[in-house]
Amino acid sequence: MQNYKDLKVWTKAHEFTLKVYELTQKFPREEVYGMTSQMRRAASSIPANIAEGCGKYTQQDFARYLNIALGSANECEYFILLSKDLKFISEDDYSKINQIINEVKAMLISLITKVRPNH
Repeated sequence: MQNYKDLKVWTKAHEFTLKVYELTQKFPREEVYGMTSQMRRAASSIPANIAEGCGKYTQQDFARYLNIALGSANECEYFILLSKDLKFISEDDYSKINQIINEVKAMLISLITKVRPNH
């Protein structure tokens, strides 16, 4: 077990989640139960799964939760693209947040590789 707040990937994922909440405040009102909600859930799932995985006793369990977080990160990456294409966010906001989610994904992949049990 380790403190999730000590992990750089958790810090970056938390930063990403805060940015998603900030950006989705500007989404159309009719999307509050649609894409706004979906995007926020997927974004907050990333640091939440990292935190939950840190509370597990085995590296295998930790890796499993990191994989779930990676799946949520991929989901977010799509929602960011969709948001840009629907013109809910600007090209500039898209570039900035897309860079953050790609950093999170790279960090997750690296950490998964380190904690995954060797076969």
